[in-house]
Amino acid sequence: MPLASTVHPIRSGRRSRNRRSGGAVGAALAAVLAVGLSACAPDPVSESFLNGENTGYVAADGAIVEIPEADRGEPVDFGGVTETGEPFDSAELADQVTVVNFWYAGCAPCRVEAKDLESVWQEYQSEGVSFVGINTRDQADTAKAFSDEYGITYPSLIDVDTAEAKFAFAQAVPIQATPTTLVLDKQGRVAARIIGPIDGTSILSTLVGDALAESS
Repeated sequence: MPLASTVHPIRSGRRSRNRRSGGAVGAALAAVLAVGLSACAPDPVSESFLNGENTGYVAADGAIVEIPEADRGEPVDFGGVTETGEPFDSAELADQVTVVNFWYAGCAPCRVEAKDLESVWQEYQSEGVSFVGINTRDQADTAKAFSDEYGITYPSLIDVDTAEAKFAFAQAVPIQATPTTLVLDKQGRVAARIIGPIDGTSILSTLVGDALAESS
C-alpha cells in the first residue's frame, strides 16, 4: 500500500498525552517542507499544518503524512547493529511507539534537526516511546562522533554496508530522501512520515502523541 495515499491534519504538540484534547485527526491535508538549512526558519506552511488550516496536497518531495489506523500496512520488522556494536531487533520494541530517523553525518538537514529529535526523545522516553536512528552512509566511528557532538542519546543502526534496515521499510515506505523520519504505532506499522528535517519539535511531538493516544 503506498504510504502517501492518505494525509490528515494534526494539532500542535503537547508535553504529555494526558494534556492532549480532541481525538483523531480530521480532513485530508499535507504540508510541503523545505529540505535544507532554511527549514529552521519559521515556515507558514508548517504553521498552517499545525493549526489545521492547510488544505493542500502531498508533494512528491517534502511532506508530512499521517495515516489513519485502518489504512496502515503490515508491521515492519527491522534490525541490524548499532554504532556501539550491539545487535538490535525491532522485536525489542513490541507495544511501543517508535520514531525511526534515517540520517548520515554529512547531511546538513540532519545536523539541523539533531537537537530537536533528541528533545522529542527526552520528552517522551518515559511514556513508552523509543527512538532509533538508521545511518545510511557512515561507519560506526563517524556515527558515534556525530552523536557525541550533537548530544544524541538514542542508538543508531549502521546500515551502509547491508542496507538491511532500509530494505525492511521498502514495501511500506520507500526511503527516497534523507533525512526521513517515521513514527511507528504500537504494532510496528508506519503511522506517520516526515520527509526532510522535522522543523522544530511541535510536528513530531504531535505525531508521537497521536500514536500514543491510540487504543491499539
